[in-house]
Amino acid sequence: MTVRVEHGDSRDVLKSLADASVDSCVTDPPYSLVSIQKRFGKPGSAAAKDRDGLYKRASSGFMGQQWDTGETAHDPEFWREVLRVLKPGAHVVAFAGTRTYHRVACAIEDAGFEIRDQIGWCFGSGFPKSHNIGKAIDKRAGAGRAIIRERYTVKRIKPGATAVREGAWGKQDIPYTAADTAPATEEAAAWEGWGTALKPAWEPICLARKPLIGTVAENVQQHGTGALNIDGCRVHTADDLNGGAYNGSLRQRDEYTSSDSVAGAVPLSRLNRDAGKFQQPAGRWPANLCTDGSEEVLAAFPNAPGQQRAVGPEFAPKVGTAVYGDYGPRPFVEPRGDSGSAARFFYSAKAGEDDRCDSKHPTIKPVALMRWLARLITPPKGLVLDPFAGSGTTAVACLRERFDCIVVEREAQYIADIKRRLARLSGLDSPLFAGTVA
Repeated sequence: MTVRVEHGDSRDVLKSLADASVDSCVTDPPYSLVSIQKRFGKPGSAAAKDRDGLYKRASSGFMGQQWDTGETAHDPEFWREVLRVLKPGAHVVAFAGTRTYHRVACAIEDAGFEIRDQIGWCFGSGFPKSHNIGKAIDKRAGAGRAIIRERYTVKRIKPGATAVREGAWGKQDIPYTAADTAPATEEAAAWEGWGTALKPAWEPICLARKPLIGTVAENVQQHGTGALNIDGCRVHTADDLNGGAYNGSLRQRDEYTSSDSVAGAVPLSRLNRDAGKFQQPAGRWPANLCTDGSEEVLAAFPNAPGQQRAVGPEFAPKVGTAVYGDYGPRPFVEPRGDSGSAARFFYSAKAGEDDRCDSKHPTIKPVALMRWLARLITPPKGLVLDPFAGSGTTAVACLRERFDCIVVEREAQYIADIKRRLARLSGLDSPLFAGTVA
């Protein structure tokens, strides 16, 4: 497999790709988390640039990053190009911010994709960026607040610093001491404890699909795309799954025929030696929720024991509906007997040593998470596209999963990160940078 690293604007690079040549798109676009009104609503600030009804801002976005804008990821025209290069039925997974997810999802849908689901990635490392209303009122009144307790001292980034002017993270030479303070005015005391933001603990991921040609089966057979790799993405567990939907008693016949209505039907046991024998699934069915496995996230899930007793025909039958009809007598189901946090039902993407690899990119995702997403939507030996490569996590994930990939990054500093990360991988049987654009 190969990695093709393109240094440039993804809108330009996509034009060089052939129609229906890519199997999937796995990407983490900029979230555009700073509002246009905030950046351009101050006296003397630059006017907001507009093109085709889309805001383009030149000021800094998230954590002072100039690239945190929405002119590409929020533009349906960009996603129409992604649609063009993807094969029929190919899937897209695209991260987004909780405040701007609708912009990304609407742009993807307006481009012609079908929104299939929304995946939530939960994590425990989020830090609330809230405005303390009590402090703001005291500041407005010009009243100093008494320090109750000093906590820690750090050096903050010089305001206005950029990667070009001050190095990768800016010049960190301004000491800042975090402290708890007391309200100085009655007005501030009345609003003490009020803020403007919640602690960020999850990010939405848009799961979309290019329209099929024919049925799912026809599309998969012709193009190799259109389906999700359920078994390949199951949540691994040591629990006994011989219960509930996996009840072995439902598979006790030695032979199953291909059709009960066709005379002389061939017993499937002749085609499959394991027909009629219960086998444990590879794991739990993948859900549209995944976590980082942190103690903080796991603590948020309740303790949820599995089925603790046997159920059989002696119990009351399930009540049917007008849609599904009556279920009839209950089948015999052995107790599962498992227990623990409900988080065990969801995929857990724990951070690994490859997640940063000395990169200063502020929004790096876990390699394990990107591997799971790529594996979920990409056929074996498929070609993955990432138009917003960042530090190259998708590229690392694809190589680990044995996929070819094309990654595009506009910022020169992150191109160096991508090459350094890929160079650290060893034991691969193909060149790393075939087709690399300097």
